[in-house]
Amino acid sequence: MQSFKLSFKSNKHSRSSDSPNLPLNNTDTRSPPSRFSLTRRCTRLLTGLILVCLFLFFSRFNATTAPSWLHDQALAEKHKLPPLYEDYHDFERNLPQHNLSLPFPEGRDAKFFWAANHVTASGWGNAMQELVMNALLAHTTKRAFVFNNFTWERDATDYSTFNGKLIPSRIPMSAIISGPIIGSSFPPGDAAPRAVSREYFKKVCPNPTIIDSWELNEHLRLDNNVPALVIFKKWVEKLNDIDDPCVEIKQESFQLFEIWLFGSKRILSMWPILSKSPILADFSWSPLVHQAYAENAHLFTPKPFRYLPSFMRPSQTLPMPTTLHDVNSILKTKEMDPVDGLLALHIRRGDFAAHCSHLANWSSDWNGFNQFSALPDKFRVPTDGGWGETTPANTKTYMKACFPTIEQIVEKVRDVVDDQRRLYGSGKELRRVYVMTNGDVEWLQQLKEALLRVKRWEGIGTSRDLELGWEAKPVAQAVDMLIGQRAQVFIGNGFSSLTSNIVMLRMAGNVAPEDTRFW
Repeated sequence: MQSFKLSFKSNKHSRSSDSPNLPLNNTDTRSPPSRFSLTRRCTRLLTGLILVCLFLFFSRFNATTAPSWLHDQALAEKHKLPPLYEDYHDFERNLPQHNLSLPFPEGRDAKFFWAANHVTASGWGNAMQELVMNALLAHTTKRAFVFNNFTWERDATDYSTFNGKLIPSRIPMSAIISGPIIGSSFPPGDAAPRAVSREYFKKVCPNPTIIDSWELNEHLRLDNNVPALVIFKKWVEKLNDIDDPCVEIKQESFQLFEIWLFGSKRILSMWPILSKSPILADFSWSPLVHQAYAENAHLFTPKPFRYLPSFMRPSQTLPMPTTLHDVNSILKTKEMDPVDGLLALHIRRGDFAAHCSHLANWSSDWNGFNQFSALPDKFRVPTDGGWGETTPANTKTYMKACFPTIEQIVEKVRDVVDDQRRLYGSGKELRRVYVMTNGDVEWLQQLKEALLRVKRWEGIGTSRDLELGWEAKPVAQAVDMLIGQRAQVFIGNGFSSLTSNIVMLRMAGNVAPEDTRFW
């Protein structure tokens, strides 16, 4: 696993050269022409030997290290249905902290916090932002955080339907992330117990204390004058006053931390606590996500040795994780070095146009973590609209920031490229583009052609170009988020929770604020 970590910490490929000298035979008494002839024959033999060795080596390499997506593609053809991640569920079920004989603060003396009302039927961006806050609350109160699946439908069968396609109704969290949120150890000296699965909680806490979030949030949740920190502290006080080791938030109640908090500057009041917590500092993507990243690195990392055949390029030989089942952080937030020269763009298409129009009608603001004061791009909420109505001019403003046209995208990219040159000179030239998008192939081709008017890029890749295996496809958004997190420069959608999570991770990783931009 260590070699896998190192491959992500640096984007530079080293190349060593072995040049053995053939020994000269001092007893050779042949004439100079004979010596020349012998040398030439030896050179031919040596060259042939090297070529044969290279062929055998790379033939063996390709046979033994084929990308996982090829194997998973065979599985997909065999099963014909999306994965259900049985091995991941089994792994979570058998975490070592699921043991009553462990010493305090775990085992029989452990305390637990289970937010049964966690968001469902929402995208990963919305689920992740709430997940982080719930885990932070558990850690602050020294209770074991109870994690659950990323859930589209709680009570559905194994599969649900989204946009006419079958998707897993529930994806185990260990297929998406790793770190303390799903059960890795906290740093030395931290007295908090490790996170446990919902299944284990239900086993050891058959009769928990159940709290309706309305008890505390009734007069706070929609008040724009109440910072998220105030709500957070009230819940810390509430949990600390409960003696019962088993606490559950009523499933039918409102979330403790809702979209109204994340969709405003109110959430920024949490940053001093959140940014220093191991919940965020030790956050990592799952081995599955890192594996998919490594196997597609040629789309968004520099391509040295272009004169070599593709199977000989270093980007094809990135080490893979030794296991796909591990809660320990692969690369923590601050261990992520930016990918030099990469510009990542988050561009929503499809039905997001209607959502952007809805945002305009209600005079919505950017998501809170997209409004750090240090970030260069700002959004001014129009004052002459709201409550379901707005002006054509306001709608135009919102669509440019939320659903930009190809021309507007090109204009922004050109401005960002110029800003980078002004800030850093030629030392940090943007050379490649990766587009995180749900746009269709035809539209993306038009976008690629338009982006080439900005400059001659080394390459332009998109979400549609990713080669993902059977199990990686349902977590493709997380792969995109890792790419966006690692990009030298990221241009995101200020109204998107997926963007705001990337921004949160970039800020926690001390990425220069001027390298995080918005449409």
